[in-house]
Amino acid sequence: MRKTMEALALIVLGYLAWITYWALNGPNRLPDRVPTHFDISGRPNAWGSPGILWILPIVGVGLYVLFTVLAGIRFRRYNLPVRVTDANLPFIQQKTSEMVAWIKLEILSLFVYIQSTIIHSARAGEFRLSPMIVPAFMAAAFVTAGVYLVAIIRGAKTRADSLEAATYSRSD
Repeated sequence: MRKTMEALALIVLGYLAWITYWALNGPNRLPDRVPTHFDISGRPNAWGSPGILWILPIVGVGLYVLFTVLAGIRFRRYNLPVRVTDANLPFIQQKTSEMVAWIKLEILSLFVYIQSTIIHSARAGEFRLSPMIVPAFMAAAFVTAGVYLVAIIRGAKTRADSLEAATYSRSD
């Protein structure tokens, strides 16, 4: 599953770069001024040149690399409410890698939504970003982390209990 999530994140990152490139260099170029910041109601309150749109793809690449490296590191110590043992360590490593891949995909999808809205707004002259989109994506990331944390705790305890039971039955 992690490899699928990694591929999807890479596709989303490529799409983010492509829509930015196309908006800046394609036949339907952006005006000289685009919204660069939105207030809490979704209305733009700062403007800049179209070149500023490269910030999201650059930050996206940085986050992609950081999260990919983070997901690939095989930590031996985790700050979890379960004891990490040799029996449950591979499971914990797998689940944390999957969680990081999901959150990476969610963040990159948010970047695509914001970038698409800025580009569309600049072309249509209707400047509005949905005020609920950022809280919705944040909620999705927290739900993802919560679901995986519960799965990690349950799975780690199950593996530790089964190892303890096997050890206990052997000592009889």
